[in-house]
Amino acid sequence: MAFGFNMTSFNNNHVTDYGIPGLLKTLEHVEKSGLVHAGVGRNLGEAAAPKYLDTEKGRVAIISVNSTLMGEMTAGEQTSRIKGRPGINPIRVDRHIELAEDDFNAIKAVIDKTGINIQRNIEKSEGYHGGLSNTSESFGGLTLISGEETRLVQKIKAQDLTRVKKSIDEAKLCADYIMISMHSHEMGGKEKEEPADFLVDFAHFCIDSGANAVVGHGPHLLRPIEIYKGSPIFYSLGDFVLQLYNVEFAPQEMYDMYGMVGNEGVNELLAKRSKNFSIGLMCDHRMFESVIPVWEVDGEGNLTSLELYPILLSMNGNKSEIGLPRLVTNADFLSGFIRRCAAFGTDFDISDDGVLKLKIK
Repeated sequence: MAFGFNMTSFNNNHVTDYGIPGLLKTLEHVEKSGLVHAGVGRNLGEAAAPKYLDTEKGRVAIISVNSTLMGEMTAGEQTSRIKGRPGINPIRVDRHIELAEDDFNAIKAVIDKTGINIQRNIEKSEGYHGGLSNTSESFGGLTLISGEETRLVQKIKAQDLTRVKKSIDEAKLCADYIMISMHSHEMGGKEKEEPADFLVDFAHFCIDSGANAVVGHGPHLLRPIEIYKGSPIFYSLGDFVLQLYNVEFAPQEMYDMYGMVGNEGVNELLAKRSKNFSIGLMCDHRMFESVIPVWEVDGEGNLTSLELYPILLSMNGNKSEIGLPRLVTNADFLSGFIRRCAAFGTDFDISDDGVLKLKIK
């Protein structure tokens, strides 16, 4: 609150690190804080619902989604007969690999030779899993489909798009401005800075449905900004605070991942994970580079100005200062960021004080 925040979401891939009890305890504290929050609830309807902040200029709605799902974190719908399950508002992704004929036949030969799908094929012959097909296979839980080219295909489930659209429609009745909070780690291409294609499609879907801005986060670094139909899409703003080495506790499952008993200190766990603090997020300068966006809109919600204030998070210094932000000028990382934004048709001017100002087209 001291930073001036008044809206938030903790809908992310770590929300159930301490199970559903941990999620509910966090929810309890966020509710007591007075912050407007969305994306996590005691059932799916509550997690998916827009939440509102009243300001002098109008009412702002926030809707929060998450595509990086781990464990049983997805909230369950409540019905007249069953209580809902606590969790997050998800956007689930159907993934399959489309394979050119030669590639499909080669992998099918491996499947047949190993017998990995014998039980599954018997179940298919009995009518399960959609039945038998000559043009699809399963390998390690991933669906393979014979097609024209070899590529990974990712699409958000239609039911999740429908639910998000319903929340946006609800918010349009009550709010003057609608923001979508989008947590995702999935990448496209060969760099973490590139958002997955399905995220681009989803952001466009939200704007087309009536949202005014999409604010992405998750991969701990800056991704490009796109201005789509007069509305800003921040594919990832990076981190505002990064203090991974300030945690005092870690769940047992994390110790299990690294072959540890669980009664070791967190310092031992983090040292093993980072190869004695030589690799990982806290060693990567990109994770300490970010911007603070300030934008204005007209009475119809159309973007009229956008300024980006570059910040660097401290990588050195006192332990309490590492990972905290400070404003900077002439930041070296901006050149690469500007180049990636240009690929989305977004151009900036840099002022003398190092602030990026959007070129309105």
